[in-house]
Amino acid sequence: MAARLRQVEGDESVVLRVTHSNIKTFAADVRFSLQLELYDDTNSKVSDLSDNSRPLGFYSPLNGFRLHVIDLDPASVTSGGWLEDTSLVEKYTIPEDEYCKRDGTFRKFKEKMQSQKPSALENKISDNYMEDLCANIKVGDRCEVDPGAKRGVVKFVGRAESLSPGFWVGIQYDEPLGKHDGIVKGIRYFQCLPLHGAMVRPDKVKVGDYPERDELEEDEI
Repeated sequence: MAARLRQVEGDESVVLRVTHSNIKTFAADVRFSLQLELYDDTNSKVSDLSDNSRPLGFYSPLNGFRLHVIDLDPASVTSGGWLEDTSLVEKYTIPEDEYCKRDGTFRKFKEKMQSQKPSALENKISDNYMEDLCANIKVGDRCEVDPGAKRGVVKFVGRAESLSPGFWVGIQYDEPLGKHDGIVKGIRYFQCLPLHGAMVRPDKVKVGDYPERDELEEDEI
């Protein structure tokens, strides 16, 4: 262990930083009486304190000296480095049958949450979802899309394999109010200018006499 000495005039003790050969992260400042037997080191070895008849003061320790403890006990709890490296410590694993009997485990919580979810079959959207609403929507129809009363032209009606089941309507907006150019998730459903295309559910679409906004303003002049 390393000792950093802080000597005070008239004080017959010294503060040493103590380190340990088997515990690399251990370090402590300890005040020792100069009568104790210690191993005194600097960065290079100064001396072995092997003479038990000599006090620590005989070796003239100074501030910053390092006292290193050599642990020669093969049965020492510090041997092998396991006090610092937890990967060397054998981990306890509970037997599967005992874990299954316990309450309050993450597995029991997960099973409970899954049992409370509605059946996947109950939530499944039919392939014919909103097909009836497409009866009066044809490609080429002028339309208005909610929310926002966005106007445009119907460019696609039908199922979209890259989207959820059911029927979809592809819209080419008059203005750049869309998200794409007719390609959705790598599949082209129609052609339009960038950011003018959108795929919406039929219940958002109203077809009829919906001229472009500029044309409407000219008619009102």
